[in-house]
Amino acid sequence: MLRRSVDVILKEALRVAPVVLLSGARQVGKSTLGLSLNYEYRVFDDLTQRESALTDGLGYIAGLPKPVVLDEIQKVPSLLEGIKIDADKNRVNGRFLLTGSANILDMKAAKDTLAGRLIEVSMWPFSQKELNHKPAENLVDILFGQGVDGLTPAKIDYSDLLRAILLGGYPEIQKIDSQLGRALWFNSYISTYIERDIRDVGELRDINAFIRFFNILAPRSCGLLNKAELAKDARLNEATASNYLSMLEMIYQLGLLPPISSNLSKRFIKSPKLYMTDSGVYSHLLGIQDTQELHESTYKGNVFETFVYAELLKHLSYANIRASLCHYRTSDQKEIDFILERGEQLIAIEVKSTQQIKKEAFKHISDLQEKSKQKVLGIVLYAGQNLLSFSENGFPRYAVPLSVFF
Repeated sequence: MLRRSVDVILKEALRVAPVVLLSGARQVGKSTLGLSLNYEYRVFDDLTQRESALTDGLGYIAGLPKPVVLDEIQKVPSLLEGIKIDADKNRVNGRFLLTGSANILDMKAAKDTLAGRLIEVSMWPFSQKELNHKPAENLVDILFGQGVDGLTPAKIDYSDLLRAILLGGYPEIQKIDSQLGRALWFNSYISTYIERDIRDVGELRDINAFIRFFNILAPRSCGLLNKAELAKDARLNEATASNYLSMLEMIYQLGLLPPISSNLSKRFIKSPKLYMTDSGVYSHLLGIQDTQELHESTYKGNVFETFVYAELLKHLSYANIRASLCHYRTSDQKEIDFILERGEQLIAIEVKSTQQIKKEAFKHISDLQEKSKQKVLGIVLYAGQNLLSFSENGFPRYAVPLSVFF
């Protein structure tokens, strides 16, 4: 079994808190990680377990052997009250590990947040570091700790890069060696797991309307969120579109990237950007099935950017250093895909799908560096092989291969 970057974080959380919530999308490996512990295990996909928990939550919790893993906790959010009572009576750390494919703390049916008793740990699909047996390597820690000097691009060719982006990070998809098999898996994931989880987290009266909405989101990954336009195209009212967006965030299928909050200028666009959270699911929704189609696609740049967004999410979640992620866009069309921010340090990241880079690629990063009072490290991620300096006038700028994620 491949080691997961989250493993160290999870074990430390269990050491210091009575209740830990391990949350993430379906099929990312939460149950596998829970089963690897020497804990009692209960799963609420089991109808009998679920009915008992819903009928007598306090009695159900009281009768469980401890410590215990409670899997698919989003199916019985009312159980949090019994867990809180038990945790207060028996203040023993690591007593409960809850896992769920929806963020139960945001669900209306969850009456208690277990504040002061619970640590939430996010788990994502495989990162490329995990797939390449380097789970302890974290780019956020490296960049803020050592800068680009700490980066080591992996030796992978362009076709392997395209294939990794096309597959995304879900564990099961890594095992499927045929194009048809992968298409069938992605279809099943969307129709089975995503639909099921949406029903768990909220009222869904029209599944066809939701699927239509989900499919028209795909071309909009990497773009600014415009709810009114999205609702119009999906033939929905804006309130319903907002509800669908919130539910998709809760089940970890999309993310909204906020704009930079710095006071550099009043001309910042204040809308968030919308991203799918896995480049494999995203490519499938776009109808891209092989590396040649990806190379030739008009959406190639967006797929690469979605891949980088997903990888950055994973590294941010598992980093020792706390940093935030946002985007930069001004009313006069200056934009930078990603800004990593930690205190007075900014790392500005542009993503290019090309194998060669010119100085022009740094123009918006250069503008930010010249205006900002904060220290700004400028990086253009690209599909080439070499880490190259484009630094000028004391401003650090580097072309960095996307293979640093591997």
